[in-house]
Amino acid sequence: MPDQANAVTTLKLLGAMFMWGGTWIAGRIVAQEVAAPVAAAAVRFLLAGLVLGAVALAADGELPRPAGREEWATVAGLALTGIFFYGLCFVYGLKTIPAGRGALVVALNPVLVAALAGTFGNERLRWPQLAGIGLALAGCLAVLGNGDPLALLRGTVGWGELLIVGCVVGWTAYTFIGRRATRTLSPLAATLHASLVGAALLAAASLVIGGVDPASWSGRVWASIAFLAVGGTAVGFTWFADGVRRLGAARASVFINLVPVFAVLQAAVLLDEHLGLPVLAGGALVIAGVWLTTNQQERTA
Repeated sequence: MPDQANAVTTLKLLGAMFMWGGTWIAGRIVAQEVAAPVAAAAVRFLLAGLVLGAVALAADGELPRPAGREEWATVAGLALTGIFFYGLCFVYGLKTIPAGRGALVVALNPVLVAALAGTFGNERLRWPQLAGIGLALAGCLAVLGNGDPLALLRGTVGWGELLIVGCVVGWTAYTFIGRRATRTLSPLAATLHASLVGAALLAAASLVIGGVDPASWSGRVWASIAFLAVGGTAVGFTWFADGVRRLGAARASVFINLVPVFAVLQAAVLLDEHLGLPVLAGGALVIAGVWLTTNQQERTA
């Protein structure tokens, strides 16, 4: 029954986007309540790697392993960009910037990927995509400047905002490396090993930074870390990968536009965050630009 299967896949994708939106709320809690949040990030990805390993064992009866130096080098690249660098920017950026604003900035990811693919790759950018990129960039500047799109030019944007932009850079690099990785590795295997290697790097960084005291973490912090690991990483990844397999990458990726929407709504309910109308208008421009860019990609794919 293809209609029923597609309905289940759609519900899974919606669930994955809801959980990915929730990662910003959980991340904000950890960043605000933990003195050395890098250690919490290390625990998050360690737990995520263990859960993904359990999923692989249950499905195949064995753990997938990279073969040879080239595959291990690719895994290292994923770990450095999408786990270590992204993780550092994520936890320290959320120390000073609200979860909703952070999610609206990171919504720029698909647009940056499309722009770089069109500039350096073989994908030709058409005028609707260029218009979408321009809209998204204008909206992102407004969100970064807390409603003032010229704040970046004036030098009044803080470190928190710049670190969230670092999340965009890290995840864009992770995306391009991931395309190469999945030529020979399954998405689950790539994410599993990248999570474990990234967790080791974050743990090493936390030892250098100091101030690590997991015994002092509250139950709310541990619950947030568990959600980030299981819901945001293991389950969210599995459901999204299933959506890509059943609907195709272009159709599944459109759902990512919902992540900042869910993040803003959850932040308002759970953290009592209320973003101003200029910031929300900037976020709407980002989402519209992303939709225009990815929708055009889907039509020309």
